[in-house]
Amino acid sequence: MAANPGNGTTSESAGAEGGPVRHIPVLLKEVIEALEPQSGKVILDGTFGAGGYTSALLAAGVQVIALDRDPTAIAAGQALVEAHKGRLKLIQSQFSQLGDHAPESGLDGVVLDIGVSSMQIDEAERGFSFQKNGPLDMRMSGEGVSAADVVNRAKVGDLIRIFGFLGEEKQAGRIARAIEKRRASEPFATTRDLANFIESVNPRKAKDKIHPATRVFQALRIFVNDELGELAEALFAAERALKPGGRLVVVTFHSLEDRIVKQFFSDRSGKASGSRHMPMVEVKPAIFETLGKSMVAASDEEAEANPRARSAKLRAGVRTGAASRPADLSIFDLPDLASLAKMGA
Repeated sequence: MAANPGNGTTSESAGAEGGPVRHIPVLLKEVIEALEPQSGKVILDGTFGAGGYTSALLAAGVQVIALDRDPTAIAAGQALVEAHKGRLKLIQSQFSQLGDHAPESGLDGVVLDIGVSSMQIDEAERGFSFQKNGPLDMRMSGEGVSAADVVNRAKVGDLIRIFGFLGEEKQAGRIARAIEKRRASEPFATTRDLANFIESVNPRKAKDKIHPATRVFQALRIFVNDELGELAEALFAAERALKPGGRLVVVTFHSLEDRIVKQFFSDRSGKASGSRHMPMVEVKPAIFETLGKSMVAASDEEAEANPRARSAKLRAGVRTGAASRPADLSIFDLPDLASLAKMGA
């Protein structure tokens, strides 16, 4: 998944009801404290978004390399580049490719915020949300398979797996089979059409806090942009790009994303050397040392002021001098979602 969502919108927000979401960087104080920015350091912000973390890092006097796959975010950030000439490089790139943009001497820090940008949610034509009606798109870069392609062409079994695993939708089977029946006569083209249809299939209950389509929209966005795979590859890239003493800080908003980050730090800290598929065979040198608490959540005050912070989790580690190990996706126990939904191929 190649998403470079930006600083601080939860995955759930992509399907939530209500008006435009104002950009508020989540866990900003905790992120900056974990990175320890100082003049002369070079820190990479892999998820520029609306520039929340980058702005705070620039204010602390560091040099920033900021990435975002979304060309809209790159265009919007040019004013910040001009305001900090020589100290900010803003590059259109997937964050899994962060190593391509790191200096040979290495990075002092990497920060990744795995949430959807409020800018993307607010733009109806991007199709990330059903707050406003728009095309069923959801592509961060505007390229590749769209959400409409998946909904209208994927096999029903693939839809069930996508909705059930990536969206944790309990009614995945019912919704997928209903979609298959409906699309045969009328394909889905807009966000509101899909959302209304899902609600008709799985009506909202009085106790439900979110719209019935929220989890399906989340699953489609994650799948279309390969967000879990992108995150996994970015963690390995950061391992290779950070110098000894460099810091990796990751903020997630979804249980699957947090599990990937937790498993990565566990494996790279020497606490684990295998997966459920392979036995523990040796103790390997620690590549990261856990920084502070293993997980930091937003304070009650921040969660009350910014609902997007309620599900946020921060994990951080400090790079040791141990040699990098080969990237091994098996440590994450992820299903082979890349083999799903061949779009009729």
